[in-house]
Amino acid sequence: MAEESTGGGASGQPSRWKELWTKEDYWAIWLGVIVVFVGLALFLPRPPAGMRETIESSNSTMAAEDAAAPFRTVVWFEASEAKAKVKGTGRDFAKAIKTFTSQPHGWKANPVDALYMGEGKAAEKKAAGEKKYEAAREKTAAALSAALAAEDRARAAGFEDSGLNEEAKTAIAAWRNAKYAESKAKKKAKAAPYHQWLYLVGLCIILGLFFGIPMKFMGFSPVKFFAGFFFVFAVAVLAYMMSAQSTMKDYGIGYAAWAIFFGMLISNTVGTPKWVMPAVQTEYFIKTGLVILGAEILFGKILTIGIPGIFVAWIVTPIVLVTTYIFGQKVVKMSSKTLNITISADMSVCGVSAAIATAAACRAKKEELTLAVGLSLVFTSIMMILMPLFINTVGMPHVLGGAWMGGTIDATGAVAAAGAFLSDQALYVAATIKMIQNVLIGITAFFVAFYWVTRVERSEGQRVGLMEIWYRFPKFVLGFIAVSIVFSLIYSSLGPDAGYTLIDEGVIKGFSKTLRGWFFCLAFVSIGLATNFRELARYFKGGKPLILYACGQTFNLCLTLLMAYIMFYLVFPEITARI
Repeated sequence: MAEESTGGGASGQPSRWKELWTKEDYWAIWLGVIVVFVGLALFLPRPPAGMRETIESSNSTMAAEDAAAPFRTVVWFEASEAKAKVKGTGRDFAKAIKTFTSQPHGWKANPVDALYMGEGKAAEKKAAGEKKYEAAREKTAAALSAALAAEDRARAAGFEDSGLNEEAKTAIAAWRNAKYAESKAKKKAKAAPYHQWLYLVGLCIILGLFFGIPMKFMGFSPVKFFAGFFFVFAVAVLAYMMSAQSTMKDYGIGYAAWAIFFGMLISNTVGTPKWVMPAVQTEYFIKTGLVILGAEILFGKILTIGIPGIFVAWIVTPIVLVTTYIFGQKVVKMSSKTLNITISADMSVCGVSAAIATAAACRAKKEELTLAVGLSLVFTSIMMILMPLFINTVGMPHVLGGAWMGGTIDATGAVAAAGAFLSDQALYVAATIKMIQNVLIGITAFFVAFYWVTRVERSEGQRVGLMEIWYRFPKFVLGFIAVSIVFSLIYSSLGPDAGYTLIDEGVIKGFSKTLRGWFFCLAFVSIGLATNFRELARYFKGGKPLILYACGQTFNLCLTLLMAYIMFYLVFPEITARI
């Protein structure tokens, strides 16, 4: 995309107003806002039937059980599950949207299964799934009987016997695990034929128009973009297919790594076709996705973890960012300051999203951004597997482990996967810490822009005005912040339960998050298609970027673990006890 203009007219104002519909950052805002507000218009006026009644009944039951027992009983969990089942995504229109926007299905040996399944194979899969489901139901029933019996023994003792209380908690946890396995088996028992490739063609056309029409206003050819977009989208589908393969899912190799790999494979072998290049728009795609990401950063949820989470995310992260940058300049002797700060932000804040915002603020080269993103994906894949294993091996408390992973693993999806590997508690803490950390995307971009304008690029004796910082600041961050504020206010006005039903399990999960995933995947494909190994090689000179990332992440791991332990177990243990 073209550089932002800073001139225009006698006063510069005509050009500045024109930027609102001619510049990439602003179009990222408009497109992102369109997505989230279409989601709001679809889900808010259509709450699930009986939503309020179910929420009130469940809350009443849960409150009564909290008062009666020192631990969460079977009845408590049943009431909680009844409330959680009331989802905006359960409505028929939401199911239709999910079908149309879904990524390729999971598969084991035959990649065709990702896009198509006929009636015969679906019937076979359903029959096999029903057998497993029936077995899972029997295990759940047995686990429930054991849980109720253990709970009755603890109740008969007036909940005064700590040993019986622990036995009841263990039995209830076993029942919940069995119930989770039953839920997974139930999904497989509902196998049905699908023709996902048809929906993907339709989605490709719609997204091509969605991104292509604004190209006209930005001075580019929508027709050329649309033609190349089919190729970019096809590679994105291939990346999603590979990430859906069962073995790849087990190893945690997600769509981002595959998208970059396939893009680089093409660009460094046969070469990216010239007619595809107009659709290779890394920042355009990911900036739009980042604006949508704002809908998932809800301030009310940040407060649920409280001050310990804020310390872990907002105190450690800036320290690691600044320290890693100084380390890169003074010790590693990085020749490129833009590469240094981009890697530092990528590693310390939240991975790719922070790297994109920081690279835009300091105007890093595309090769430098690609290198930072590549390092992030490699380390993320390793950490999301090794950290849960380490936490389990040493017997680390799951609140502490969740906070540690949430503050150090770069990608939000990887954080959720690693947390889920441990427990619901670890998942909740890890995801919330990462959400708090994501708030720093905009703040980091602003301070990097400020520092670069006033320190790095400033000539001796040169005066720097505030407008120069404004020109450098990535404008799409404003959309990210605005969407976050709007969704936080709506969520707060609805209340936590209705907010979960209509926002979390409605607008976000049923619409915006899926589209954001597609936009990010398109961006990663574009990174690969625009990357040439020969151009990238010079940035690896002496292995300095790898040394910087490894040393910075090691420092990050140590400091985050220390801060999490101090905040959650020494300073605010009462908050930890409530999680």
